[in-house]
Amino acid sequence: MDFTMGEVAADLRDRIRRLVAAEVPQGYLGAFTDDPADLAVAQRFSGVLAERGLLCAAWPERFGGRGASIWEQTVVREEMWAHHEPRGAQYMGVNWVGPTIMRHGTARQQREHLPPIARGEVIWCQGFSEPDAGSDLASLRTAARRDGDGWRISGQKIWTSYATMAQWCFLLARTARGARKQQGLTVFLLPMSAPGIVVRPIRSMLGPHHLNEVFFDEVVATGADVLGEVDDGWSVVQEVLAFERVGIARYARCERLLHLAPRVLGERWETVPPSLRGRWARMLTRARRARLLAYQVLATQGAGRVAPDDTAAYRIAVTRLDQESAALLTEFAAYVPEQAGERARFRRAVEDHWRYANAATVASGSIEMQQILLARALLTGPRRGGEAA
Repeated sequence: MDFTMGEVAADLRDRIRRLVAAEVPQGYLGAFTDDPADLAVAQRFSGVLAERGLLCAAWPERFGGRGASIWEQTVVREEMWAHHEPRGAQYMGVNWVGPTIMRHGTARQQREHLPPIARGEVIWCQGFSEPDAGSDLASLRTAARRDGDGWRISGQKIWTSYATMAQWCFLLARTARGARKQQGLTVFLLPMSAPGIVVRPIRSMLGPHHLNEVFFDEVVATGADVLGEVDDGWSVVQEVLAFERVGIARYARCERLLHLAPRVLGERWETVPPSLRGRWARMLTRARRARLLAYQVLATQGAGRVAPDDTAAYRIAVTRLDQESAALLTEFAAYVPEQAGERARFRRAVEDHWRYANAATVASGSIEMQQILLARALLTGPRRGGEAA
């Protein structure tokens, strides 16, 4: 493996950094703040990326991409997360909703959903977790019952990011009872404007739009809304989770902030205790280790295989890195003078990183579930499409 990704990727990385500097305001900390202008920045910037063939670079041309390599798409992913995700919620459609529809969707679903994602025009949310079925996703209770040729869906989802602004929901519901709880689950692609869907925001320190409850009261779905096979949604979701868990390049933001620390501190760097600087160096090494684990998973996916246990190993490493680097950077921020300019932006960025990192070991499947998945693979051999989520 060429760990530098080659000259093409290096040129692309430089191009994206120039684009971010030109199009995204200094001090930008994400789309989902109290200021509506931040979401507007993200939507506009997603359009800029799409016009340049960078939003869905690795997608096939027939689906709105340009057939770039997974490594070029990885460069885009890394630079976006390093700069506080100026695509807003678009990463969800780009990283896993779109690729999953490519793999399992009908021709009609592909025509309807993929072009708007590739243009950066649509926001998706994920209807997975429930009050009594978070990491144990297969225990969900949201039910879809047959109604003629279609379905009626009732239930509740929780911790649903972007539900207040999303136009579509990637929903997992129970359509039958099987011998195992993983059986009888089905994926539906539902418009959030459908009658019977109610969204209630959950206020948190992450700001508005991030966390929501979503209620489904006799929501009508048709056979055309089903993604994949009825009752076989678990196999689809296993792929989704594998793509999702590597789709956010958390290590890239950690690395960028760690590299910024000595520059922002300047001469004050020498006043930082040697033990703290030693931890800083070790944290950079851990960030690089997480990066290489991500590359291993991406190489596997690029070869057409989805390995949940490999993804679990990466997820364990990167979520711990996220939290522990945030704690370390908070210590460094205490040495940064409260001034305007780059120093003030650094302090705000570290605080934002710390807020997000607190949920890292729970979001997209708790770290305990990742450890179970990995341990099972080590003890009994990999079980593709296994039980843990």
